[in-house]
Amino acid sequence: MARHKAADPCVTDPYQLDFRTFHLLTVVHREKSFSRAAEALGVSQSVVSYGIEKLRQVFGDPLFVREGGHTVSTERCEGLARYASDLLAEFDSMQQQPRFDPSEITATLTFACNYYERSFLIPAVVAKLRREAPKLNIEVIDASGSGHRRLIDGEADMLIGPYRRADAGFFEKTLIREQYVCLMDASHPAAGRDPTLEEYLAFDHVLITYGGRWVSPYVSEIEAMGHRLNAPLKVPSPAGIDRIVAGSDLVATVPRRLAQIQDSTLAIVACPIDAPLEVKMVWSVRKQHSALMKWARERISATVAELSL
Repeated sequence: MARHKAADPCVTDPYQLDFRTFHLLTVVHREKSFSRAAEALGVSQSVVSYGIEKLRQVFGDPLFVREGGHTVSTERCEGLARYASDLLAEFDSMQQQPRFDPSEITATLTFACNYYERSFLIPAVVAKLRREAPKLNIEVIDASGSGHRRLIDGEADMLIGPYRRADAGFFEKTLIREQYVCLMDASHPAAGRDPTLEEYLAFDHVLITYGGRWVSPYVSEIEAMGHRLNAPLKVPSPAGIDRIVAGSDLVATVPRRLAQIQDSTLAIVACPIDAPLEVKMVWSVRKQHSALMKWARERISATVAELSL
């Protein structure tokens, strides 16, 4: 009796491939570089590598190889890239919607974000969107450290905030990248000069915990260095942080732009921890070709540019 060969468990089910994987292939083929493709797509290089590995398993071909220090596509890859380009172009043509007119749109856009983004970015975004789309309904909900779940569950159309994941089902674009600073009362002994790391660690800190759902990059960096902050006060949000440090010896470490919109009598000095905050615009792959979402992403990017962030 003939014996059936067991299926290779490492081979990906071809039906698990999606349009984003084929789009990723065309970008790597065009850029001839995994790192440049990741930059063009606005994702991490690990996401690109993962997608190409799925295709390699399905088609049993390396697709891209290194020759003379360059990334070169195989013969099988050339054919697959042409197929992927044609497939995506045909799908886009089928998906074409009637002319998009922002002034007539009556849909609802839901953004998930946190206090930082709501403090200075969301007001400008809402103003721009409503100028062009006065009938548009906008809802802002709290990301609460799990904005990606809000996207997956359909509770939000877009996440605007910190995002450190590498999920294959999302697109992302960095909007803001800034350093942390120290906010303190003007009478604090350290006001008016940048503290050393030793001085900074000796401060009495107000630690913003975000309810335990998210850890600020500067805190992660401090812990990676083997240090801990002396934090006699912990709060769940930056809301009201200026009133907490005013008239006290407490120091709050917050993003620079957030510090600048607090009580102007407070002192702001540099934080010695080099761990920038990145605020991103994140959306799911199913929203990638939505005319409304394309327009919203363009307007949000324009808003950031106008604010010189």
